[in-house]
Amino acid sequence: MLGIDDPQIWLAYVLCFLSALGCIIYGALKWNDGEEEEGC
Repeated sequence: MLGIDDPQIWLAYVLCFLSALGCIIYGALKWNDGEEEEGC
C-alpha cells in the first residue's frame, strides 16, 4: 500500500495520527478551563 511494505512503518504512521487526534480532542475539551476564576 503506497509503496510501504514494512508494517512497523505503518504502525508509526498510525500512532502519529492517533496521537495528533488525541491532542486535538484533549485541547478542544480543555479549551476554556481555568477562565471561570474571578480575580479581585
